[in-house]
Amino acid sequence: VQLQASGGGLVQTGGSLTLSCAASGRSFSQLSMGWFRQAPGKERKFVASISWDGSATFYADSVKGRFTVSRDNAKNTVYLQMNSLKPDDTAVYYCAASRTWSNDGFYESHYWGQGTQVTVSS
Repeated sequence: VQLQASGGGLVQTGGSLTLSCAASGRSFSQLSMGWFRQAPGKERKFVASISWDGSATFYADSVKGRFTVSRDNAKNTVYLQMNSLKPDDTAVYYCAASRTWSNDGFYESHYWGQGTQVTVSS
């Protein structure tokens, strides 16, 4: 599976960005998808995930109510709509794909895309 993330950039506090991740190489509708982020000097952390058909989603507490994950299986693409951005959201954002899904929110990534930089200025 190849994953190509895009949509990062520089935005002011309170602004919005939408990240996209296009997948290829395996039936997209058989994959659950996730977003992670890694701030400078910190570990990569889970942000959001979405099930194969989009019926279930999970979010990190830090982004609940501000970020929305969605997918378009016809376009083999997953999105991360980010609103009310804060400087703490500054990180490299990675999309991930998984052959599995857990209803308890645990996300096991099997494939990773390259990151896209999101910078939120204060």
